[in-house]
Amino acid sequence: MRVLTPILAATLALTAPAQADDITDALTAAIEAYEAGEIADALDELAYAQQLLQGLQAEGLTAYLPPAMDGWTREVSAEASAGAAFLGGGIMAEATYTGPGDSFTITLMADNPMVAQMGAMLGNRAMMAMMGEIVRVNRENFLNQDGDLTGLIGNRVLVQASGGDLDTMVAHLEQMEFGELERFGQ
Repeated sequence: MRVLTPILAATLALTAPAQADDITDALTAAIEAYEAGEIADALDELAYAQQLLQGLQAEGLTAYLPPAMDGWTREVSAEASAGAAFLGGGIMAEATYTGPGDSFTITLMADNPMVAQMGAMLGNRAMMAMMGEIVRVNRENFLNQDGDLTGLIGNRVLVQASGGDLDTMVAHLEQMEFGELERFGQ
């Protein structure tokens, strides 16, 4: 038994670091690089940790995408969260819905500077009416511009549906819990 105890302890010590997640590893590496005076490496590690954390948030945002209706399929984009970086940051989730002779995309974007800038426009019914038709979905206003719908939930989550039949997109959007989406991440 005395021989097994050190072997067991050594085995546990070797597996403990393997159980640490990538975010913790990146943050630890950033601290180590900073303490070693390697500021550029510390910044790289912090950027990587931030990317991983945003990926976790994007997974949470994906849960708010509506399910596919009967006869339709939904394919969630794995690249959407990376696309948010090109749009100024924030979190993004996207799914493509495919059904009988039609397909469309629903995109959710949160905590993005571009979304904040659009808040004044999409939060004002008069301005929305000048840009296109207002479509009501579960008591929320969506701007219909040439068949593409755009709405702002809670002044921080942009919801876009594009590329498909208007009635079908509205039917899918009606399945969303906008009240819960408004509280996303809080």
